[in-house]
Amino acid sequence: MTDQVRYAWREPVTDGEMIDLVVSHGGRPSPGWWDRISAHSLGWVTARDGALLVGFVNVAWDGGDHAFLLDTKTRGGHQRRGVGTELVRRATAEARAAGCEWLHVDYEPHLASFYLDACGFRPTEAGLVHLRPVNPPSAAGE
Repeated sequence: MTDQVRYAWREPVTDGEMIDLVVSHGGRPSPGWWDRISAHSLGWVTARDGALLVGFVNVAWDGGDHAFLLDTKTRGGHQRRGVGTELVRRATAEARAAGCEWLHVDYEPHLASFYLDACGFRPTEAGLVHLRPVNPPSAAGE
C-alpha cells in the first residue's frame, strides 16, 4: 500500500472491483449491482492506490438540477485518511460543473459528522417511503 491515491471522474470500474471494495469493509456485495446502475449515473469518482480501488462514490441525477450522492465507500485500510472526504469534494465539483443546483445525500446517524462537518452538507427535512415489505409473504402464501 502506498500513500499515492489517485482520483478520477468516470474511470472504468468493474463489478468485481466493486464487490471487492464492499467486502473490504464488511459490507455485503450484490453481484451485478454496478453493471446494472452505472448507466443511470451522472458519473462517479474513483480513488486508486496503484491499481487497487480504494474508494468510490456514485453521483446519480434527475437529468436536471438535482444530483444524489450514493454509495460512498472507502476500503477499510484507507479509512480516516481523507479519501472519503476527497471523493465527496470531487463529486460535488463535478455535479456543479454539470449544471446541477442541488446535491442530496442520505446517511445513517453515525455518518452525520462526516457528511455535515467534513463534507459541508447541511441537514434538511426529508421524507421516506419504504417500498419493500419488511416481512415479505412466503411462497406458500402465508
